Order: sequence, then C-alpha cells, then structure tokens
Amino acid sequence: MNDVSGGRAAVEGPDGKYRCIWPGSDPLYLAYHDTEWGVPEYDSRALWEKLMLDGFQAGLSWITILRKRDAFRAGFAGFEPETVARFGEADIQRLLADAGIVRHRGKIEGTIRNAQAYLRLSEKGPFTDFLWKHLDGRVIQNSFRTHEQVPAETAVSKAISKELKAAGFTFCGPTIVYAVMQACGMVNDHLTGCFRWQECAALARDTRPA
Repeated sequence: MNDVSGGRAAVEGPDGKYRCIWPGSDPLYLAYHDTEWGVPEYDSRALWEKLMLDGFQAGLSWITILRKRDAFRAGFAGFEPETVARFGEADIQRLLADAGIVRHRGKIEGTIRNAQAYLRLSEKGPFTDFLWKHLDGRVIQNSFRTHEQVPAETAVSKAISKELKAAGFTFCGPTIVYAVMQACGMVNDHLTGCFRWQECAALARDTRPA
C-alpha cells in the first residue's frame, strides 16, 4: 500500500502479512527479512562478518551477497578473524578464482586487513562493545512509515565509521555502517506497518545484555 504522503509503506504479502517493501517476492530475501534483519546481534564475530559482507556489497545489491553468503563463509574460513588475518597471497589467488564470491582484489585484501584490525581492537575489548558503545548498548527504535523516510546514514553511523577507519578498517563508510546497524538490530528500521517492527522491538528488550 502507499502512504497518504506518497511514500511507499509496508505491503501485504501472499501470506497476509505486511512487510517492508525491499524484499520483494524473492523467497530467500523474504526469509532474511523475516528472521534475520533487525534482530539485535551482540556476538563480536558475527558483527564483524556482517561488516565484511556489507563491504563486499558496495556497488552491488544485498540479495547478490546473500545468494553468495555460503560461498563467502567457505572461502573466508567461516569469517574467523584469527584465521583470515593470516591469509597470504595464495589465499588471495584462491579467492580470486572462486566464482562463488565477488572476486574483487581490493575487497579481498581489505577483508584481510580488517581481520588484522579486528584483532588489534580485541586486545582492548570485545568488538561488540566497540560498536554498541555508540548507542549505550540500547537499540534505536525508529518509527518510519514509508521506505523513503529511512536514512542511508546517520550521525551515529558517521561516528562509528570514523572510529573504524582510525582503527585501520577499510570499506566501512557511514552508509555501509548504517546497513550493518540495520541488519544487526542496532536500529529497528522495519516500517511501522511491517509485522516485524513490533517483534524486533520486543527482541531488543529481551536480548539486551544486563
């Protein structure tokens, strides 16, 4: 349905549930929207993986990365930073030959450098704390009615991006960081008409560490 302001609001699916418009009708995208996107994530490794995958997404659509996610996980050793940080030229060549992933040397090398940066940060404290401290550990509950109201970046994503870059990370601009914040439930950007808006709001209350 369309909002009275002319924006695109949540739409009804074949199952009668109203959802954000971006998954369309793709079953994989719908499952991702319904079960993953917007769920608060506090695991350091999982947060780093999502940041890496969103870095590979730059210039592409997320559904492209989602379809290749299993291949990415296989190629990058389950996105275990301790292992990826030790990748060398042989690993880079192996990944450049892997048709299952996005074969971009700069992004592959950037992921290795980001693993090394992750390990340096981890010496000072968990990566999850590094990210969530910008929100005082609390999910930002937005109340957007239409797709057009959802921002591409915010002051918080700019601050996180700046700190990540200072720590040696690459492919972590404020738009990429905000996409990670949305996907990992640091912000609840499901539209208010989407059935997942209330569910993710409840998850934010139930899963926040004490």
